[in-house]
Amino acid sequence: MKKIAILQSNYIPWKGYFDIINMVDEFVLYDDMQFTKNDWRNRNLIKTIQGVQWISIPVIHTGKFGQKICETEILSSKWVKKHWNMLQCNYAKAPCFEEYSAKIRELYFQCEEEKFLSKINYIFLKGICDLLDINTKISWSWEFEIGEGKTERLVNICRQAGAREYVSGPSALDYIDKQAFDDAGVLLTFMDYCGYPEYPQLHGKFVHEVTILDMLFHLGKETKKYMKTFNDRMRIEVKGANNDEQNGRIEKCIL
Repeated sequence: MKKIAILQSNYIPWKGYFDIINMVDEFVLYDDMQFTKNDWRNRNLIKTIQGVQWISIPVIHTGKFGQKICETEILSSKWVKKHWNMLQCNYAKAPCFEEYSAKIRELYFQCEEEKFLSKINYIFLKGICDLLDINTKISWSWEFEIGEGKTERLVNICRQAGAREYVSGPSALDYIDKQAFDDAGVLLTFMDYCGYPEYPQLHGKFVHEVTILDMLFHLGKETKKYMKTFNDRMRIEVKGANNDEQNGRIEKCIL
């Protein structure tokens, strides 16, 4: 039974994002949706000596009201060296930084000439999936005829992709029409972000909500042991979208 997920692209996202990619047969980047400021599309969190800190890709906003994610352009390429230098400064002492630094640095400098945010996010997603041995097919939403309506668009992609199961992020609980999936014969599943174990981490108190690079630099090849889709001992997902008790628990675990 083919399983897919549909999410907007994020910049160097956290472990939960990669778990969703790894648990499906096809992952669709939903980047013909509107770009939202102060969101995960162009920024993420790292740990620093001063605490958790945002690193953001500067994008062009002026005169771009309502622009799609795939239309969002980068203001300048200066962010590449700045972000890489920040990672070096704050993770150089992490146990596996040397093992992964060349590969991650290469991804950064691949992006130096890229003008569009979607392409930059894709480069990091694909590169990190390769490091984690995740072989899921990655597609773009504009490859499908999606139509109108929040849930209807998702259902249409599922139909055209031949999917029988749709894995959703938990934030969709606020708007998704479960009946539309039932009518289309598509099983609706919500990702459960609860239960991730902590791991040794530099710079004070442990924080889950940071980029996957934090795990790679601290854990290296052991990263998979701390992710749900590589670890049978951790529950990966919650079935039964109509179960209010389950839904309430998922809502408490949204990051």
